[in-house]
Amino acid sequence: MSPLPSEMGPPPFITPELPGVGGVIKAEPSHFVVEEIPLYLPEGVGPHLYLRMSREGMTTRSLADRLAQLFDLPRGDVGFAGLKDKQARAVQSFSLPLDDLTLEQAAQKIEGELPVKVLDGGRHQNKLKTGHLLGNRFTILVAGAEPGALATAQAVAAAIGERGLPNFYGTQRFGREGDNALQGRRALTGRGPRDKWLRKLLLNAWQAALFNAWLARRIERGDFTRLVGGDLAKKTDTGGMFTTDEAALEQPRLDAGQISYTGPMFGKKMRWPNEPAASFEREILEEEEVDQAALKKSGLMGSRRVGRLMVEGLNIAEAPEGLVFSFSLPKGSYATVLLREFMKSESSLPEDD
Repeated sequence: MSPLPSEMGPPPFITPELPGVGGVIKAEPSHFVVEEIPLYLPEGVGPHLYLRMSREGMTTRSLADRLAQLFDLPRGDVGFAGLKDKQARAVQSFSLPLDDLTLEQAAQKIEGELPVKVLDGGRHQNKLKTGHLLGNRFTILVAGAEPGALATAQAVAAAIGERGLPNFYGTQRFGREGDNALQGRRALTGRGPRDKWLRKLLLNAWQAALFNAWLARRIERGDFTRLVGGDLAKKTDTGGMFTTDEAALEQPRLDAGQISYTGPMFGKKMRWPNEPAASFEREILEEEEVDQAALKKSGLMGSRRVGRLMVEGLNIAEAPEGLVFSFSLPKGSYATVLLREFMKSESSLPEDD
């Protein structure tokens, strides 16, 4: 019996003909630096105090918990825009409803009790919420790269510059054991955990696995760098979506990075493309043996995810320990997906905590 789409192994490389540089990442937190690119800056007035902090050795949620305890706040009152790795040096903002403290007073209290550095901040009207960021800027050391690694990496970078990067979900999306998607499929059929937060986590992993399966098949069909009739495309600058019934007419915009096609994050209200693109997506769902009734019962709303990225500001430099990669990615995209194209190795990409 063929595996279900949610049981698929590692996704394909977009540069399979090129060798890898080897090496490892995250040997220590300072080797993996990530900084949020904010959607907006604090206005200077309002009940919420935004604090941009640098930290390592703890997850976003654990830091949020400690901030809540420090200021005697309900956990849900602490806001942040996205999750960052534990094994990294992360610069990200948190919001706290602190009317009675200045930025300086809050920073002094935080730095006196927690292993973080408060870089700057300001007041704003609303709480910082998940998704309130444009993307992330990365500086990552690949330690112990193979001899001649720079030339190898430059060849891979040139290929990615022409072809784009598949916007796969990284392995960390699927849990330490790699079985979150399968557990999510069981939850979809009513056999999952009762805990709402855990159930949502597993269902989201199932969605991500099916998106990866869809994108892998698109690559195998030879349609990664070209539009398919009926594709639901997204504008890079504004985020507006439209169907590409005349794919050939829109292809130059895809080539220029002005648009990208999108793929399915299955749910009861997901917007479907037109034919024939819709048939490719429906095929994934049918093989998974899931119908619209099951999606509706699951509570998954559904959405669309960009399938092809053009990586901004990619720079590669030699260092005594290996190679340093600098680049930016939009929110929701994974630095490890880009790095695996260069390293050509799964085992050297540790999972996030």
